[in-house]
Amino acid sequence: MAFSSWLAFSLLILLSLLHSTSSSRPLIGVTYAPPILAPTIANPHPRPPPPPDRVASIVTSLNIPAVRLPNSDPSLIRAFAYTNTTILLSIPNAFVPTLAANRTLAQRWLYRHVLPFYPRSKISLISVGNDIFDTTPDLSPFLLPAVRNVHLALRDLGIKKIPVSTTFSFFNIITTSFPPSSAQFQEPAGSLIMKPLLQFLEDTNSSFLVNVYPYNMYRLNCEIPLGFALFENYPFNFRDDLITGVRYTNLFDVMVDAVISAMAVAGHENIPVIVAETGWPSSGADASEVDATPALAEMYLKGLVAHLKSGMGSPLRREGVAEAYVYELVDIEVKGERSWGILHQNFTQKYEIEFSRACKIESAGGFRALLRFFLTGFLMNLLCAGDNWSLWWVVDEILLFCEFRSDLVKLM
Repeated sequence: MAFSSWLAFSLLILLSLLHSTSSSRPLIGVTYAPPILAPTIANPHPRPPPPPDRVASIVTSLNIPAVRLPNSDPSLIRAFAYTNTTILLSIPNAFVPTLAANRTLAQRWLYRHVLPFYPRSKISLISVGNDIFDTTPDLSPFLLPAVRNVHLALRDLGIKKIPVSTTFSFFNIITTSFPPSSAQFQEPAGSLIMKPLLQFLEDTNSSFLVNVYPYNMYRLNCEIPLGFALFENYPFNFRDDLITGVRYTNLFDVMVDAVISAMAVAGHENIPVIVAETGWPSSGADASEVDATPALAEMYLKGLVAHLKSGMGSPLRREGVAEAYVYELVDIEVKGERSWGILHQNFTQKYEIEFSRACKIESAGGFRALLRFFLTGFLMNLLCAGDNWSLWWVVDEILLFCEFRSDLVKLM
């Protein structure tokens, strides 16, 4: 019994260490919206979108731990049940006025998109609207009442673990991107909408969602070096914020810290930030977009994922963003539109990118192999001895967390 107690204590310490070393690493997911292609003269019979089950299977096979569904298609939500993939749902902008006016209508939306699937489908957050300031600015006064009604409707249904927020575009809310310490929310929306919304997010433990596109910022400012936007590690590839003395080595962190600074100016510096959309196009809308190439898109995505998985965060926030969603999963090949997908339209891969968060102790070299051997061997001993079942959950959690379970299957 003494050995078992010591072993249980050691495993608990190890488990807490593993969680603490990886907790600062953001969840990295993708955006997926089924393409809706109308028949054209050139393509009178457009290819229908793949079945939702196939989409869920592809996302799982690519080890993508999270998906954002801008259209919240119920069949897609159902397809991700029992997949361990977290889902960020979005409510279209057109629904915002009706949701703001009537909580019952908010409940009706939840009855169709949440209640039949949760918690089998791991719905992590609901965004009410996306970039409403740009696409439908007349609806902005309805935004906070709609967000609040969806939140209250969830509580009416007894669901307390799904936070509610909304999504903004960086360019439509931030006054300046550099230096980041000088950024503020644009007025009058900053006082009329952003401050009350931030207070709501803080009160309900929700997150601030923003679309961050370094590609668009790079195109707007000819002084930004291409390597700075692509996470390239070149000599002198940095920019200093002379107000704070902070050094920036990539454009993504500049934009994220501008959002964090604006929230701090508004009095809410500790709200988690989720990057709802980010990416780099592999082809442009026209010939002028010479930097929209597959090679540069791959460089950006690999740099982004490596940066987020490093756990370094951003200069103004050690933990960085809480989540980031790459736009998008599949190309929508329409003439005159940019191609953002990490997969071709036939769902074949463009790039080799590892999204999943592996156990961070792998940097310790042989220790990972030793830990795998120890844990799998110990669990096999438990199976053979038939006792010490109280330790099952400890070992099983570590195996699951560090993705060692496949080794146990091979041993058995």
